[in-house]
Amino acid sequence: MTEDARSPSTATRATNFEATETQFTETIAALTETIDDLTARVETLETEVEALDAENDRLRDRLDDQDDRLSEHDDQLSDHADHLSNHDNRLSNHTDRLTTQTQTTTELDTRTEAIARKTDAIARKTDANKTRIEELQSRELEKGAHLRTDTVDPTTIEVLGDRLETLTKDDGHAYYRLPEQADPLDRSRPHQTTLTYGDLLPIQQLARMDEDMLRSNASALPTRLAAKLWKARTDETIGDNPWKRGSASVREYVKASDLKHWIRRQERGVSDTYAKKLVSRTIDALLDLTKNRIAIRRKTEHKNGLSYTERRIILPSDAEIPGETGRSQTTTGDRSKENTETKTRDRSSRDATGRSEATGRSDATDQSDSTDRSDDTTRSAPETPGVHG
Repeated sequence: MTEDARSPSTATRATNFEATETQFTETIAALTETIDDLTARVETLETEVEALDAENDRLRDRLDDQDDRLSEHDDQLSDHADHLSNHDNRLSNHTDRLTTQTQTTTELDTRTEAIARKTDAIARKTDANKTRIEELQSRELEKGAHLRTDTVDPTTIEVLGDRLETLTKDDGHAYYRLPEQADPLDRSRPHQTTLTYGDLLPIQQLARMDEDMLRSNASALPTRLAAKLWKARTDETIGDNPWKRGSASVREYVKASDLKHWIRRQERGVSDTYAKKLVSRTIDALLDLTKNRIAIRRKTEHKNGLSYTERRIILPSDAEIPGETGRSQTTTGDRSKENTETKTRDRSSRDATGRSEATGRSDATDQSDSTDRSDDTTRSAPETPGVHG
């Protein structure tokens, strides 16, 4: 075949080849674009998968935490169940005890009602007996009898004039009588009836009162303490007695330090500082209520190699105390002489002690003179006997 004959065919193939190459190039370009799109989508999916994996891990951790908390709640629920069971048991026990106590209360109510009925009957009988006794006591008092104060109720007794007099006899007991009435049975001769209530010193009157009467008659604490201190001196049943026996010229005495400790025992909760103040106030009240029958002296004490001055409350041997002086002094000439010598020595010692006082309140001689003057005034103007309306 000649060259001219092959040329059209070759041209056709070249044209076809070019067309095919163009189409192939376009196809490759399309595939390349598709691959790029797919690669980008794969990367996006990988990112989403990683995010999902992270979220999955977080959820898994939360699930583990929830499992742990659920386990703890299960344990707590088990403990609460045990506590509830214990409370049920205790409630059952309390119910049993309440039932028993209810039965006991019912029995006690029954017994209380029976006792109340008996008490009412006894009270009615007691009231009737009290009325009879008061009637008999009234008649006996009007006949001149002397009746013990602890057996008579002066607020309900009815006597002529509505007045009773209190007196103390040598037996130490207090008696009621109509004013100026002698005992018709002669059980108490005139020389045995030593004094009436009004003849007592104010301190003695307060010392005879019980706690309630003392509070109602003496509102000041130092006054009540003074009364209790005096009662401790004369009443052996008190027990707590700070008084000490003295020498020939001193019947009894109390140190200020002992008085302070005694006050703190009597008044619970009192501080040491306040107790020191109460000592001075109690001494002042005691001086006033005894009408200066006592004296205050200062004496030098030695302790642990040191010297200090301390006050003492002195009850002189020659002090006239109603109800005590007559029994404590004798009437013989020798005894009177001895008392005179004792007074002289006592006054001398008071003069020496008075010069050593730092406060200048009063020396022992002045105190003794004022005591003597007070005694003379008291003896010249006796008090009115105690009368109860």
